[in-house]
Amino acid sequence: QVQLVESGGGLVQAGGSLRVSCAVSGGACSSCAMGWFRQAPGKEREFVAAISWRGGGTIYANSVKGRFTISRDNAKNTVNLQMNSLKPEDTALYYCAARKNPVPSMAGYDYWGQGTQVTVSS
Repeated sequence: QVQLVESGGGLVQAGGSLRVSCAVSGGACSSCAMGWFRQAPGKEREFVAAISWRGGGTIYANSVKGRFTISRDNAKNTVNLQMNSLKPEDTALYYCAARKNPVPSMAGYDYWGQGTQVTVSS
């Protein structure tokens, strides 16, 4: 079983930056691609970014492209999402997810964290 624990959320002003992290444990994800998703109140969960097992491939939602950067450190079993130029519409609960496939994708994830709240004030 894989456990994912997010951290680093908080309150930031519009235009600011924040980094959220995901700690991966459990050992059953030796070659997982990782992703970040978010869900705002009253909206469906949406894809944000994903990264391949070795970190060489990334994909982003159009709404965050150029502002967010996903990275991973397999030695530390962590995945990070650096968020710059934040907007109020980025406010959401951010979830980390793992996929039993080394290729990043916008869907098809097998394990999910509990989420960390990001709030961007105007």
